[in-house]
Amino acid sequence: MKKKPLITICLILVSCLVNAQVDVKSISNYIEKAREDWKVPGMAVAIVKDGKVVLSKGYGLKELGKKDKVDENTQFAIASNSKAFVASCISKLVEEGKLSWKDKVRDFLPYFTLYGNEYVSAEATVEDLLCHRVGLGTFSGDVIWYKSDKSPEEIIKRSAYVPEKYRFRDGYGYTNLMFIAAGEVIRVVTGKPWEEYVKENFLEPLQMNNTVISVGDLNNNAATPHKPTLENGTVPSVWASWDNSSAAGGIISSSSDMAKWMMMNLNSGEWKGRQYLDKEQQNLLWTPHNNFKLSEESKESLPGRHFAGYGLGWSLMDYHGNLAVSHGGGYDGMYSRVLMIPDIKLGIVILTNTMEGISTPIAYYIVNQYLKKDMRDWSAEYLKRSRSRNGHKDDVEERKAKRVLGTKPTIDAMLFTGTYNDPMFGDITVKRVEGVLRIEFADAPKLGATLSHWHYDTYEIKWDEDHAWFDFGTVSFELDNNLEVEAIEFDVPNGDIFFHELHPKRK
Repeated sequence: MKKKPLITICLILVSCLVNAQVDVKSISNYIEKAREDWKVPGMAVAIVKDGKVVLSKGYGLKELGKKDKVDENTQFAIASNSKAFVASCISKLVEEGKLSWKDKVRDFLPYFTLYGNEYVSAEATVEDLLCHRVGLGTFSGDVIWYKSDKSPEEIIKRSAYVPEKYRFRDGYGYTNLMFIAAGEVIRVVTGKPWEEYVKENFLEPLQMNNTVISVGDLNNNAATPHKPTLENGTVPSVWASWDNSSAAGGIISSSSDMAKWMMMNLNSGEWKGRQYLDKEQQNLLWTPHNNFKLSEESKESLPGRHFAGYGLGWSLMDYHGNLAVSHGGGYDGMYSRVLMIPDIKLGIVILTNTMEGISTPIAYYIVNQYLKKDMRDWSAEYLKRSRSRNGHKDDVEERKAKRVLGTKPTIDAMLFTGTYNDPMFGDITVKRVEGVLRIEFADAPKLGATLSHWHYDTYEIKWDEDHAWFDFGTVSFELDNNLEVEAIEFDVPNGDIFFHELHPKRK
């Protein structure tokens, strides 16, 4: 009986010794230098260790050109880090016996359909929704909900037309659409919107007082999104509404609030005497449900990793012999990262107000300070790699180089006007306004644009508003053998919102 207290004391001393060897002030200085190197306007970082907050701090400005500084309560979009909240809500409902992981999605959403395959549509389970294995491609179909006025139910119904990428449960395709479906499952089971359920069961009892799920609820301490541009550098932009897709990425939070979320998760679902998640259910969330191959390049860039996969709402991998639980988030003008090492009860959240990939190297720099592994300049390495990539810039330049000057449309441009329909998206109208062609999207008015002749029957899309994920794009009018307008095709180079998946036919 006397040995147990001694062992406990030894463990506490070892823990204190490890923490004492980590210089949090030095980490904070590193974060600030990295922010300056990456030219990130503002960011907030929280580190939790052994159930305590060891750092929660703001860096830089909420908006370029203004004086307001970021602090630990400043609001940022966490985007896809919302997916873990959705999975936790489902987990709680399973624990309460209100549904099962193996329940068919159609038990709750009778209209649920995947790429016209009746077997897959009928067999897909609640569990399948949360681990990216239904057979859709990564980001495929996001054009359905992006800046759209469609309801979540209508988005899911339109998802029936998203093409199959691989066989059911036989690959990995990151899909926001299925988390929107999961949000609707929560609504059907509970009789209330998923946003209300997560507030009642997690946000409010965790005292996440700065966390909201709509841009309409932002307080006066919110960061401003920023977009890096080729012409003008990093520029402020506006908050985009993700209300209709909130289950895929609509939560807005702060570093202080996310610290509470991480401490609860790192403490087997318990925080301040309340059990939020059943231990067995949380273990299931952190069990790989969909593994995928690591490239040799990825292994070299992140030594200490041998496998990676996706659980339920969480990305999973091994890292120097430890389980690493993480997720990233990308919103219009903001990126975020959560990384936890449960073995040592370490959690890190990084929130930024621009679209620069600084959060991942900062997270791994901090982790390695605690693990005493790979103690290198992660930020500098990732920055060099990032600056060597052009994103979709090369694609845009290639298209511009192929423009044929001095051409004109095959037929009178007035004949291009009319309404076109794509079953996955809905109606798209081309009309002439004061002598200029315009294209308008019935369910997404914020995507409206004027059309400027590019070459032949192709027009450049001049968007009415700036968009975070894309800029340059063209639309081509397709004619039949009798020079009758049949359809339009889009070419908008970017890696996230796939306009090329739309094939609108003239009505």
